[in-house]
Amino acid sequence: MSYSHSHLLGIEPLSPPEITTILDLANQYADLNRRGGAQDKTLAGLTQINMFFENSTRTLASFELAGVRLGADVMNMSMQASSIKKGETLIDTALTLNAMRPDLLVVRHPQSGAVDLLAQKVNCAVLNAGDGRHEHPTQALLDALTIRRAKGRLHRLSIAICGDIAHSRVARSNILLLGKMENRLRLIGPPTLMPSGIRDFGVEVFEDMQEGLRDVDVVMMLRLQRERMDGGFIPSEREYYHRYGLDAEKLRHAKPDAIVMHPGPMNRGVEIDGEIADDINRSVIQEQVEMGVAVRMAAMDLLARNLRARPREVMA
Repeated sequence: MSYSHSHLLGIEPLSPPEITTILDLANQYADLNRRGGAQDKTLAGLTQINMFFENSTRTLASFELAGVRLGADVMNMSMQASSIKKGETLIDTALTLNAMRPDLLVVRHPQSGAVDLLAQKVNCAVLNAGDGRHEHPTQALLDALTIRRAKGRLHRLSIAICGDIAHSRVARSNILLLGKMENRLRLIGPPTLMPSGIRDFGVEVFEDMQEGLRDVDVVMMLRLQRERMDGGFIPSEREYYHRYGLDAEKLRHAKPDAIVMHPGPMNRGVEIDGEIADDINRSVIQEQVEMGVAVRMAAMDLLARNLRARPREVMA
């Protein structure tokens, strides 16, 4: 399998073959998990530290379960009660952790670039679980695996990403990954939630939901990132749902077999109608959660192989 990186910090450095390597291995783990989640000892003897500076439910639980299923010793650090709150710098925290000699460090941080900075200061493999508005690579990978399993391929599809593009690290990682895999990408949302220069990424931009959804294969809805907004980006949630919330009427413009996705947590009645979210014939939202464990197992497996194959002092 072709994966030469010491860390998983983002989608941007990955080549299409490396993306395929992760997805192929994750697909094997997904099938293994469905057969009963049999224990694997791939990470036996390795220590995994989950260090989350932002609250998380799905991502933290998914990484924890992935590590346990691979046989790692897993520790969750509550950064809300850590020395960071007492004035310790991020670099000092990294050096302290490095002295404990972990093997895998999973980090979520509210500042873009913070995870990359940590990776430069430690001798273990670092996985980015989301940094600011920058990237969320494992979310994009699990979305890609979900699409591939539902559609039978991950290329030459028409995919709409709808909602708060400007504040979404999930959107950025998905744009990078799905673009690398030769898909046609449409971004749909109000101008206030569309980042400047976004067309430079080779995407189509739509303000009208019905026009943007016409004949797409995949509809990916995004959560309104209110915690990252510092102004009036939308007039009201009610108006936003009227124009950009996914309901049956808007979904009719997509292909009849189009799948519906959402990275969660969902705001029902704001980004998506509850009946659409729960429609077992269209929604793959629960499959996304399931694929998250498999993708994180695959990512840690590949990084552990590289970790064992080289001396710690030359870790990049």
